[in-house]
Amino acid sequence: MARNVKLGLPKGSLQESTFEMMRRAGFDISSGSRSLFPTVDDPELEIIQFRAQEMSRYVEDGVVDAGLTGHDWIVENGSNVIEVSEFVYAKARMVPVRWVLAVPLDSSVESAGDLEGGIVATELVNVTRAFFENLGVQVKVEFSWGATEAKARLVDGIVDVTETGSSLRANGLRVVDTVMESTTRLVVNRDTWQDDWKRSKIEDLALLLMGALAAREKVGLKMNVPRDKLDDVSKLLPAERSPTISNLVEADWVAVEVILPETEERQLVPQLKKIGASGIIVYPLNKVIP
Repeated sequence: MARNVKLGLPKGSLQESTFEMMRRAGFDISSGSRSLFPTVDDPELEIIQFRAQEMSRYVEDGVVDAGLTGHDWIVENGSNVIEVSEFVYAKARMVPVRWVLAVPLDSSVESAGDLEGGIVATELVNVTRAFFENLGVQVKVEFSWGATEAKARLVDGIVDVTETGSSLRANGLRVVDTVMESTTRLVVNRDTWQDDWKRSKIEDLALLLMGALAAREKVGLKMNVPRDKLDDVSKLLPAERSPTISNLVEADWVAVEVILPETEERQLVPQLKKIGASGIIVYPLNKVIP
């Protein structure tokens, strides 16, 4: 009987970036707009989608063997799971997300302590309560069913998630404090982790996903360089260790290859061309495995 790993992937704000990371890792995933069971070209994987808020509970209960979810929801749910890997990516950028305490621009609140006796609305109830308890501030924390930003003028403050803060600013809010930062984690059910076959499969998946994430903002760069200009070119090139240099048939030339951040490549190419490099090729990467 064929074996497989049931993998939970987040539905909602992280779905698109997670599917992209899976594809870069080598998995062809397709899903209908309403389907919670995407298909994947790996018979050893069965994918099920849940909201990130509930993923860690389903992993803990063994509904799925492993899943991708935010550290914030693992803490919020108090889930007893194994965290295998950390992935620093979010909906729009490769940065941690922040849960922040925010109030309207015209509010008199300047610090969390100013909310003593007030009401705070949030989806992250347990973490928010612990935040205020650690400060010794008495507040009533109410669960928000969404549109939390709109409630900032109905209660004394809100705790909401943000990447850039642009949505908060657009709604006339300002940040008072950071409640927690969160990154995406690959979590595994504790019984699953004791199964050697499943553990190996999940560890392999984690390696490929880390490689895909590492490649997300990098490119490969190849070029031919006159041998007498090699030192000048090498000084310009960042690399994990050093550029790969190969001899060409023409003794006066060498081939140089390097991996670098995409933002650096667009600045380097004109400089390399001026030094004398030719045949410059820039290509995208799917995975970078250290």
